[in-house]
Amino acid sequence: MLVKRFDDATSYEAPNHWGVTGLRLQGFEDGGPEKQWIGFSQFLPGGGAGPDATPFEKVYVVIEGEMTVTIDGTDTVLGVMDSCTIPPGEVRKIENRSNHICKMLVVIPYPEGGRPT
Repeated sequence: MLVKRFDDATSYEAPNHWGVTGLRLQGFEDGGPEKQWIGFSQFLPGGGAGPDATPFEKVYVVIEGEMTVTIDGTDTVLGVMDSCTIPPGEVRKIENRSNHICKMLVVIPYPEGGRPT
């Protein structure tokens, strides 16, 4: 078992994101998960990402606040404990349109071949 304390989480920069701080909770370390990594994103009001797509699926879980996910011109608002899966290749834009911080878990697989060494 690998325990990683929140105070030991390291920040990371995600491409095409703004108004957000990302922390890596699990992943990219010896003894960590082999198939995916877990990020914790804190989006300020007006913060967001995209529009863009990735070649792998992503899962978003909102744990505080709300996040608007736009796909094909359709807005869906995710609230506390709502989640969604973004399939590979699907263009999405996410925006925190509220006046509160949105805290979200993000589950993302490693690139083809598993955890980088």
